Amino acid sequence: MHKLPTFREDDGMATIEYAIATLAAAALAALLYVVIESEAVRAGLTALIERALSVKF
Repeated sequence: MHKLPTFREDDGMATIEYAIATLAAAALAALLYVVIESEAVRAGLTALIERALSVKF
């Protein structure tokens, strides 16, 4: 006779945890992309780079 598989309450939890972590990482990446693409951040980074390149040695 074949025995039916038994399932525990936490079966499949690792897969769900990976899916949640992947969604959280994607959401964070999207948020960072929006922030970096904003005009204020772009202007600030441009000013910082221009200031660094204009330093006299």
